[in-house]
Order: sequence, then C-alpha cells, then structure tokens
Amino acid sequence: MGRIVLEKVTKRFGEVEVIPPLDLTIEDGEFAVFVGPSGCGKSTLLRLIAGLEDVSSGNIAIDGQDATSTPPAKRGLAMVFQSYALYPHMSVRKNIAFPLKMAKLDQAEIDKRVNGAASVLNLSDYLDRRPGQLSGGQRQRVAIGRAIVREPAAFLFDEPLSNLDAALRVGMRLEISELHKRLETTMIYVTHDQVEAMTMADKIVVLRAGNIEQVGSPLELYHSPRNIFVAGFIGSPRMNFIEGDVAAKYGAHTIGIRPEHIAVSESEGTWSGTVGVAEHLGSDTFFHVHQTGLAETMTIRADGEVGFRHGDRIHLTPREDVIHKFDAKGLRIA
Repeated sequence: MGRIVLEKVTKRFGEVEVIPPLDLTIEDGEFAVFVGPSGCGKSTLLRLIAGLEDVSSGNIAIDGQDATSTPPAKRGLAMVFQSYALYPHMSVRKNIAFPLKMAKLDQAEIDKRVNGAASVLNLSDYLDRRPGQLSGGQRQRVAIGRAIVREPAAFLFDEPLSNLDAALRVGMRLEISELHKRLETTMIYVTHDQVEAMTMADKIVVLRAGNIEQVGSPLELYHSPRNIFVAGFIGSPRMNFIEGDVAAKYGAHTIGIRPEHIAVSESEGTWSGTVGVAEHLGSDTFFHVHQTGLAETMTIRADGEVGFRHGDRIHLTPREDVIHKFDAKGLRIA
C-alpha cells in the first residue's frame, strides 16, 4: 500500500514561507508528477514527504498512519536522486544490495531481491561491473534498482533524468513508466519538464510559488487548464495568448489557442500575418508569425511538408471550439 495524504502542510525557512498550507492526496499505485518552474517548491514538497525536511505545520499520513514526525528510514519510502550517488569502488551487485546489507537481511534474501531487481531493469549482465564501466542510463537504473530492493510503499524521484542526454532521457522515461506498470507501486516524480509530466503521469500536480495551481490527468490539464499559468505551462510549444479587442470579441480579457489548433492558408483566414522564424522538425514545422495589428507573435504547429518561408504573408484561422477564455485575473471562464 502507498496512499499518501498531506493535510495543511506548510514549510517555512525562518520568516519565509516556501510552502503555504497545502492539501494533496496521492492514491495507492498512482504515478503522480510534481511539475513547475524552478523555485516553485516541487523538490521541497518531495523532501517533506520523504522526511528529509521537517514540516513547519500540518500532517503527512502514509497508508493511514501519521508519518509527520517519523524518521525517513522508517517511512517505507525509497528516493532516487538527480545524482546517481553510487559507490564507485563497489560492483553493481553490491551497490544494489547496500541498503539490504544495512538492514541486516540474510544473504539468501539479499541475493533474491538483487537478482529480481536486476532482471526487471535489464541489469543482469552488468552485476559484476563497476559504475565507471556503465553508461549514464545504466547507472541511473542501478540507482533505481537500489530503491526497488527495499520494496517500498512508494518511490520518490527527484529529477532523475536531468543528467542524461536527450536520447537517454526519452529511453529512461519509457523504462520508468514500464517499471510503474510492472510494480504497480505508488510513484511521485519531480520534474521541471512538462513533456516528462505529460508522457508519464496518471496525475499531474502543477506548482507555482509553493501553491498547487491545478491537479488532474495530463489531458484534463491540457484541455481544461484552470488558469493562464497552467495553460501556458502545459503543452509544447506553449499556448498562444491574445488580449485587447480580439479577446473582447470573445467576451474575455485574454484568449488562448494552442499552436496545433490554428489552420494556415495562403488565401484567407480570420487573422493575417508574416512568417518569421520557421523550425523544421521533419514531421512538424513550427512557424512564428508576426500578426498584423497585434503585438503578439503567434506560434503555429503545421505539417512538416508545409513550405512557407521567412517573410511570406499567410492567413490564420483558430478552431473556435478549442479557444480558451480567461478573465482579468487569469482564471478560466470557458
């Protein structure tokens, strides 16, 4: 079991409150991702759950038991950090086995758990190597293996892929997601990368300045963002925002339209503009269009075969059914 409940949890450093009173429930077996810009409090919140930071007020319950004052080692959680923190002089086998040795388990049980974790993580052929003989992705799998053998109630991941290159990040995203499906254990994952959040999470928790802006599934946040902050943070490229007279025609202070929800034409459309920079990615092309009469530059996601060039005049038509409307406070009104 791995249900985690936070009730009115706060964190202060001196007079500075970095986590205002916060309520959150992570259900057993859920893959929850904390996402937000740097300094939003996501890693601090994870450390509060792990017990690596003391809460200033409020309560944390794990599987129905109050764990607010419970030492980290007794919370039944396993944490995987951004740095691999492996012992370079030890083999992979000994690195994975280390927490079990510290717990004084018998050797037969240690061997069973280590071999099981190695099998799950495709590390069986590397057990006798040292970390220096492994790739970055393999070393991160060793760090995850060290967490798996503890058979925790929940896994806590603190930006575990930040040190990997782009290709390894994609591969490890898939591996961690597959691991969650196999283990069916609660996982909480911290990242500033909203693409990781969208592709991995059952539940996304969007944070800003220590506050929870919205909680929901990836598609809930994508289709129904609660405010402009969430709308602009979730989705890549980010949502386009337009204010002024154009927004007023829709009864809003600001309207938002995603790059993929704008049709492009050479002959006619709702708006017109001039093509600026074009980013060709093969299957997609992102056009940055300077609109006539508007200060905003629009980002358009088009088919990779669309051949507009810098300086071309084009026409844009938004899909009316997916225009997002926000009031003067940035809150969603439709």
